[in-house]
Amino acid sequence: MSDMTPAIIPKSDQINADDLLSGPITITLTDVKVKAGTEQPVSVFFAGSDKAFRPCKSMCRVMVSAWGADTSKYIGRSMTLYCDPKVKWGGLEVGGIRISHMSDIDSAITMALTVTRANKRPFTVRPLEHAHPEPAPVASHNADDAKAISECKTAKELEDMVKTLMLGAKGDKARRASIVALGNARDAELAVGVDDFRAGLDSK
Repeated sequence: MSDMTPAIIPKSDQINADDLLSGPITITLTDVKVKAGTEQPVSVFFAGSDKAFRPCKSMCRVMVSAWGADTSKYIGRSMTLYCDPKVKWGGLEVGGIRISHMSDIDSAITMALTVTRANKRPFTVRPLEHAHPEPAPVASHNADDAKAISECKTAKELEDMVKTLMLGAKGDKARRASIVALGNARDAELAVGVDDFRAGLDSK
């Protein structure tokens, strides 16, 4: 094969730096898949899009430093992505996606990330305020989920209900995202421990 065209076409199943030229976006994670040994081993799925965010190795290190290595705990958390036009590839500034803010951290985190083999540079990610907004209007097929979650009166009831609904929504990313958003909103209303609530989510 001698045609280079397929090699320069952006992948349509993932967001690219050019998608963020108009400004940063804040995403709420619905799923994370890791395939070791591939060029882009981590795929981060988020509410409102059928595309994935595939972080580079440096941004994966940022995520692990902020949230730990257990990706099952990432579900329902949020981060802000932006385009850094100074990111280089092959010696040229081609731009890349970077993380500026993350939910579920108490203060700013600064770490040294590799720029070139001989050069490291400090990189800072800051706490994301108002990380869990009110959920978008729920589609009719999720009306029962919304009703069930809104009727939960205690943290334990909410945890059990979300577990049940998530188990019933396997394979339905849109419904799972809706359940996570509704659960987060109800969680805030009940003023329960966010970490304890997320620990009960079935992200498989």
